[in-house]
Amino acid sequence: MKLAITSGGLVLLKEMRHLLPPSEQKIADYILANPQDIVTMTVSELGDVSQTSGAAVTRLCKSLQLKGFQELKLRINGDLGRKLEITTRDIQPNEPVATTIQKVTEHAVHTLLETAELIDPKQLECAVDAIVKAKNIHFFGVGASGIAAIDAQQKFLRIHKASTVSTDLHMGATIMANVDVDDVVVGISFSGSTFEVGKILELAQANGATTISLTKFGQTPISQISDIQLHTSPAKEANLRSGATSSRLAQLHVMDILFMSVASKQFDTTITYLDATREAIDEIRNETFMKRKKLAGR
Repeated sequence: MKLAITSGGLVLLKEMRHLLPPSEQKIADYILANPQDIVTMTVSELGDVSQTSGAAVTRLCKSLQLKGFQELKLRINGDLGRKLEITTRDIQPNEPVATTIQKVTEHAVHTLLETAELIDPKQLECAVDAIVKAKNIHFFGVGASGIAAIDAQQKFLRIHKASTVSTDLHMGATIMANVDVDDVVVGISFSGSTFEVGKILELAQANGATTISLTKFGQTPISQISDIQLHTSPAKEANLRSGATSSRLAQLHVMDILFMSVASKQFDTTITYLDATREAIDEIRNETFMKRKKLAGR
């Protein structure tokens, strides 16, 4: 059963507004200022109140890559039914741990839900198909995005997908010098403008590799040069979370979804490789345990 996305309309409008033509911007501005009003409107009514036209409303929905006005209304209605005002305040001096738990958890949950709403199933399917067919997968990210890259490589290695990971531009460039049309390169950058990640994708494309970007939602320099675009929530970090806690969770979430989708696509072989991996690790653990036990008995 396909999961219906029933929220995220306001995020789409906020992040895409600057890319829209003037008439569609006027509609977006009206909706953002009066989200509760449009839920019961028709296309022509929204065109009238926004001083545009019904045709412009239809074009806006297409620009947002939605099926139509009904989907936009459904998503906005879902937004209104959810607690959207999640605090992004930093922790305070001597703050009770219970308050910190609530702040960090609420923001993390909000970011993960918003990320799920912004993943384009068609782009995800393209990414899955590319990875299933790939001879090698190369992950690249710097800073906190490098954590998601390392985690993804470890996962795909477990199912017998030849993978590399790099968080250094020079090492990454060395790897890119040897990629070809059978390889997939995944560049991870929350901002979508990290110089090193953009350079890696450019080098990959020059050698014919398929490129996948994972950035915050919206048009960014990195997403624009990649063959396949995956996105996370654009939710901003508060000052003490500028180390990318929420964005890191969102990146890990998307990489988990990508991994699980690939695993599902080649289910039988995935189970075989996971079992083999588990047995190898268990054997190492048992040997280590026996050696420690023997040393302890001396």
